[in-house]
Amino acid sequence: MSFKTLKFTLNGEPMEIPVSPSDMLVDVLRDKLELTGTKKGCGKGECGACTVIMNGKAVASCLVPALKAMGANVETVEGVANGKAHPLQETFMDLGAVQCGFCTPGMVMSSKALLDENPKPTKAEIREAIAGNICRCTGYVKIEEAVEAAVQKLQEKR
Repeated sequence: MSFKTLKFTLNGEPMEIPVSPSDMLVDVLRDKLELTGTKKGCGKGECGACTVIMNGKAVASCLVPALKAMGANVETVEGVANGKAHPLQETFMDLGAVQCGFCTPGMVMSSKALLDENPKPTKAEIREAIAGNICRCTGYVKIEEAVEAAVQKLQEKR
């Protein structure tokens, strides 16, 4: 099997790692780089557990061939906290939007991608942003409330 060197930026740091052309980004992140916050759920892009931000957009990393990340800027849940918890992480914890925790990294990343692009989303925009993420525990209400609360916290910081 031939390996190629994947060069990209991961959580703000330049990265080079040998990958197989058949490797998916989720597997490189979890298995080769040991960033296990990105969860591998369905492997079909339907559950959102593997969501990362690539070049500013939320993507299902289980559907992204690793070599498609060549030159890309990739952010995982491990990169969200910059020395301290991001307001999204705080509000998810404070408002009980975290239960079993399996969907949480993907929910945080989908929500962060939304807030990075739109700092004042409507409830409908929040729902649309997390629509690709399945949660079996919370019923989504607390997650939506946590994103709304994070919007408020972020506005107060500006």
